[in-house]
Amino acid sequence: MKSVFNYLWIALLPLCLSVNGQVQFAGVNVRHYTFRVALNDANDTIKGQATVDIKFVTDEKAFQLNLVKPGANGKGMLVSSVTERGKSVSFLQDSDVVNINSIAKAGSLHSYTIAYQGVPADGLIISTNKFGHRTFFGDNWPNRAHNWLPCADYPADKATVDFIVTAPDHYQVVANGLKTEEKELPDHLKLTHWKEEAGLPTKVMVIGVADFAVDHTGDVGAIPIYTYVFPENKGTGFKSYAVAKKILPFYIKMFGPYAYEKLANVQSKTIFGGMENASAIFYFENSVGDKGIEELMAHEIAHQWFGDAASEKSFAHLWLSEGFATYMTNVYLENKYGIDTLKKRLKADRNTVFRFEKRRLTPVVDTAVKGNFMQLLNANSYQKGGWVLHMLRRKLGDTLFWKGIRAYYAKYKGGNANTDDFKNVMAQTSGQNLDQFFKQWLYTAGHPNLTITWTYVDSRKNLAITIKQNQGNVFEFPLELFVDGKLQTIIIKNQMTTFNLPAQAKPTTIAADPNVNLLASVEVTENN
Repeated sequence: MKSVFNYLWIALLPLCLSVNGQVQFAGVNVRHYTFRVALNDANDTIKGQATVDIKFVTDEKAFQLNLVKPGANGKGMLVSSVTERGKSVSFLQDSDVVNINSIAKAGSLHSYTIAYQGVPADGLIISTNKFGHRTFFGDNWPNRAHNWLPCADYPADKATVDFIVTAPDHYQVVANGLKTEEKELPDHLKLTHWKEEAGLPTKVMVIGVADFAVDHTGDVGAIPIYTYVFPENKGTGFKSYAVAKKILPFYIKMFGPYAYEKLANVQSKTIFGGMENASAIFYFENSVGDKGIEELMAHEIAHQWFGDAASEKSFAHLWLSEGFATYMTNVYLENKYGIDTLKKRLKADRNTVFRFEKRRLTPVVDTAVKGNFMQLLNANSYQKGGWVLHMLRRKLGDTLFWKGIRAYYAKYKGGNANTDDFKNVMAQTSGQNLDQFFKQWLYTAGHPNLTITWTYVDSRKNLAITIKQNQGNVFEFPLELFVDGKLQTIIIKNQMTTFNLPAQAKPTTIAADPNVNLLASVEVTENN
């Protein structure tokens, strides 16, 4: 909400686009951020200096960056100055944006430095860990970065980033990219500089500052893998997180080159189970030694390709991040433990989708959500998105499916895509028309709810099977039936499908979807 404003600013404000509820600054393309952040142990106030390099897309007389202003509780960031090349630039700070009055031509490059300070309302979590030690952890997803960083806080604007952190010298600092400098300063302070040369959305830009024990787990090719855990968890943590060294090469083989210069796995105070910050993944603090750590790490490492390097254009297409990470975790575990593990996980995911649909019936690509993007962290984005990829894999076959996945990643690495972009790559790669498939599984709510009835006529040695779709929208899909040891595949396109099979005897077993390849609820009964 705009609270302090005047008519001059209204006249000068640039055009903003709202894409599925996200306000995006149409005239602004941020190319690089340099965030200088000073932390202390005396209080929770941070001092910041952000240098933001912008290429303007259109002629502008003014533009905006996201930043939360102090509210009634005193938390937020207060801007003290904006400069360009050392010269002051007039600005006005609203509740969640900084309005900057600067004339810029389309195609021109400008660099602005914003000085600010305050207590973060969110985004940078200043807290204590389970051992009572003070910690600072960035936690920006989905659009919480602007609680502590001036930025274009939406996934469609990617930029490279430097974090230069000054903090008490007993802390270790981890962030995106490679550490280029670490030096002692007077008064028991230390400066640490991390530099990320791959473009990132703000949702995965991060710092972690704590008393860490650090391990160089090993290298995958030229990519070093590090573990950062609290010293009290050093023994278990180094061993627990080392599984990353097995996950990373599998994904490189399946998807294509890893986009970043290192992989750090960090025990943290994230509000999530895991947060896929680019090259510096944060895991919840009790993840060390947790029995689910392998699948959690497989999920977050998969995000380095899907969600981080190839990002969704807007959160309505979140399944391109979470659905991918969910399914690629299943694929990793399938490769390591076998097909039965994949089937078991798909069955569990399917049941999760059905339970969610009873509470909220909405398409996977959910344009109804205009804010509070946390609500998109649901079974549609995760498990149903993963199921869509599984069915697409079965539809195309492994060779074409993985060829398409690699082509999609290669095309959108460092950029952004929506669901149609993914569809078009997979269609081009496979030579198949995928419009109906994507429409029914991603843009339509619900799933096939099937009633299968069968009748055996002994005198004719004939088995008659009728398949009825009970849901409102008719789906098209292949249905596998297991009839007394023989697999039958029927293409379903209508609300009612009837077919006959020769059978010498009444079947003892008729099972639908025996290989767990269809997201459907099915009831099979004999006609009496």
